[in-house]
Amino acid sequence: MEKVRIDKWLWAVRIFKTRSLAAEECNKGHVIIGDVKVKPSREIRLGEKVRVRMAPIERHYLVKQITDKRMSAQLAVGFVEDITPPEQLALLNAVKAYGFEYRERGSGRPTKRDRRMLDKWKEEEC
Repeated sequence: MEKVRIDKWLWAVRIFKTRSLAAEECNKGHVIIGDVKVKPSREIRLGEKVRVRMAPIERHYLVKQITDKRMSAQLAVGFVEDITPPEQLALLNAVKAYGFEYRERGSGRPTKRDRRMLDKWKEEEC
């Protein structure tokens, strides 16, 4: 197998949970190959570097093998290599550690509990 649609490959190697979600992210311009935002129908080739924007960071992947069949997470490791820069991963870990510093768009206002946790965190920082 030489070529596969990018949305199908992203789904098969478990970067996205569903193929429709992978296609939606491509349409939004969150999937980039070679400084070009790609459509879901774009065919992926061996050795290409794929950038996927997943808030709050941009993850980088190297295509090691081509597949269009979804597989277990253990097998998917042989088809894709995560080459995300360490500073991006550090940013992700910092956001996860502080919890509510970054809020997903559309997640609504913080609850009373969220607000208290934010206030407590900000007091500790000072």
